[in-house]
Parts: sequence; C-alpha cells; structure tokens
Amino acid sequence: MELTSLVELNRAANPCDGELKFVCFVFMFIVAFQFEVNVNNMRVSIHKFQQMKNIGEPIPMITAYDYSSAYLVENAGIPLILVGDSLGQVVMGHATTIPVTLEDMLSHIKMVVRGTTSAHIVGDMPFLTYQINGDEAVRNAGSLLKYGGCQSVKLEGGSEISTTMSRIVRSGIPVMGHIGFTPQSVYQLGIKVQGKNANDANSLINDALAIQEAGAYAIVLELIPKQLAEIITKKLTIPTIGIGAGVYCDGQVQVFHDLLGLNPNFTPKHAKKYVDLAQFINKAVRDYIEDVKIKEFASDEMSFSNDETIKFPESL
Repeated sequence: MELTSLVELNRAANPCDGELKFVCFVFMFIVAFQFEVNVNNMRVSIHKFQQMKNIGEPIPMITAYDYSSAYLVENAGIPLILVGDSLGQVVMGHATTIPVTLEDMLSHIKMVVRGTTSAHIVGDMPFLTYQINGDEAVRNAGSLLKYGGCQSVKLEGGSEISTTMSRIVRSGIPVMGHIGFTPQSVYQLGIKVQGKNANDANSLINDALAIQEAGAYAIVLELIPKQLAEIITKKLTIPTIGIGAGVYCDGQVQVFHDLLGLNPNFTPKHAKKYVDLAQFINKAVRDYIEDVKIKEFASDEMSFSNDETIKFPESL
C-alpha cells in the first residue's frame, strides 16, 4: 500500500489529528526497525557461550592480533577471538608476555575489532594492569572496552584476584578467568604442567570455584592434566576453555601462529599445526626474489601503459 493511501485511511479514522498520529506511527516504526537491525548486528554475547556449554556444543576460540588475522578467522566461523598478550612473543618478539603494555593491547584490540563484525572479542589485561589495586583494575579493564572496543577482558590468577575480578564484573565488564599455567607468572611457576599432585590439583579446583563465584563468564585452563580439567569442567557451571588441558573442556583455544605453523622453530606439545605456512611463505618469497632477478616481475600484465595516442615530449 502506498504512503498516501495509508495517510487517507488514518485521516478517515482520526479526522482531527490523523496526520499527526500517522507521522508518529511512521516514526515509531522506523525506530523499531532500526533497533531490530542493531540487535541483529550485535556481536556474539557471553550468554551464547553459556548456552553452548549447556547443550554440550564445544566452543572454538583462537587468538588474533591484527585486522587481517581477525578477518580471516571470523570468516572461517570462529565465534570467540582472544587478543592475547601472547602478542608480546609472536608479534613483538619478546621472550615473555611481561613487557606488553596496556597501550600495546589497546592498539591490537582496535585492529582486531576493525577486522570483525560478529565475533566476541576478548582483550587480555597485561601484567601489572590489575594487580596493584581495584580502582586501577576497573579503570584499565574499562579502557579496553571503551577505547579498544572489545566486549570482555581476561585476567590471569585464582583466588588471589577474585576480589578484584568481582569488582570489575560489578562495574559491568564481562570477565574471563585464566588458571593453571599463567604466562605472566612464568618466572615464578616456570613453563610446566600445573596441578599434577593432589594438593596443587585441589588448589586449582578452589581457584576455579573462586573465579566462578567472582562472576566470570568463562575460564581458561592452561597446561593442566586432562583428568583435572574434566573435574573442574564438571564442577563449574560456566564454560571452561582449554589450552593444553585435554578434550574434556567445554572449548579450546589456540594461538593463531601455532595453528598455522608460522614459527618453524616452535610447535608446543598442546598445539596442532594444521598447515605449515612458514614453508609456503618461504617458497613464495624465494620465487619472488628469483622473478625480480630475471626480470619476470613485473610482467606486462602487472604493468600500466599510457594511452598510445599520447606522446611524451622528447625532452622527458
């Protein structure tokens, strides 16, 4: 039905103020439509991951650190992306994650957000951005959401940070926990599997329960025995995301560079190299070098020419 016909029908039903009511009707329709569009375009929420755990649907998660990697993994169907402080090692070349700053995280989170439209983006809180006091922790966590654009943050640690975590959650910021091997404590823990004896295992169980009680929507279990991960997963109502924690977790997370074989000199035991991209990149660059040397690049197909009817002055 045309707009003019609707106006006439509305005027007949409301002869005094039909046009005004109709304008209001159209306005409300536009607002409702825009709201529906915005809702449909929202990113995956933390409630989705809880639903996935509840129905037994595994949660795939992967790291990404820039626009291109984020675009590619979301396009492949990843619903949950971690902008990890592991970028300190795989992107920045540091030996550990400890040198990574809040500014580093903000920069890379922005890149990942720009490369995605629907995936839920988790931003790691780097070393010393949440350990000093609660006020600073809330401020820094809020910065990652407000200025970086991610939808939640991740904190390392167990019972000792549960109070801080609870305060961040009460501020309206969704939080993912992380226990087991926590890379920011590498100099204290060493790089080794955690929770291998009864006392340590019990401590990790208590840590997981404390993190859940603090309001975390999910928790990463890193480098712990698969049997312990199964126990924790069954005890918790929130999803567990494993990395080096076996198949019994509710989901798995892998580092982008490990999964794609971008570092030919390092493949962690817990990682599966799905493709050896380092090998393909090496060959591609070698082929490019050779083509340049023998003047096969750039070919006529890759070059531009001026209009043949236009002659450049001989003085050029």
